[in-house]
Parts: sequence; structure tokens; C-alpha cells
Amino acid sequence: EVQLQASGGGLVQPGGSLSVSCAVSGLSFEDYAIVWFRQAPGKEREGVSCISKSDRSTYYADSVKGRFTISTDDAKNTVYLQMNSLKPEDTAVYYCNAQWGRFSSWGQGTQVTVSS
Repeated sequence: EVQLQASGGGLVQPGGSLSVSCAVSGLSFEDYAIVWFRQAPGKEREGVSCISKSDRSTYYADSVKGRFTISTDDAKNTVYLQMNSLKPEDTAVYYCNAQWGRFSSWGQGTQVTVSS
């Protein structure tokens, strides 16, 4: 069974930094991608960033490019999203999602709140 465990959310002031992580278990191969989504109250879920486990290629939404960095620690089977220069509009529940072939699996969300 594929399981994703997101953690690391919290409250941070504007301009601050926070890192969220996604621990992945149950995938015995490397040909998958991890996507971070976020959903703010009253808004649709949006893709923020993703990384391919096989070739380490990455993608960032324009709204976070230059501020967020996605990375992976193979030894820990964990994907991180380092978020810098946070803005109030980054406030959302952040979800990680594993995608392989035509399948996907979601982890639970972690709340990130950017407020003074």
C-alpha cells in the first residue's frame, strides 16, 4: 500500500521560511513523481511544484518560482519543499501526491499559515 505522510506546516510571518516534507512508503521502484499541491480556503487546489524521482527534473508554478525549492532524500524516501520569502497568499493546506503511470496516491494535508 502506498502511503504519503506530510508534515512540517505551521505559522510563519511574511518573509519567513518553512519546510514541509512528504515521507513516501510502499513504492518499490523509482519511476514516479511527487507533486506538491496547495488549497487555500475558497480556492481550487493548485499544483505548486513537482520532482521526478528517476531523473530529478523539477517544476515550479510561476507563483512560487525563485522562492520554493523541492528536493528529495533517497535514503529517507522523503521529499521536501523549502519555502522562502513566504507571502500571506501562500497560506493554504499543502498536500503531497505521488504519481506513477496512470495511478496516484495522496497524503493528508499540512496547514501553512503566513501571517503577522
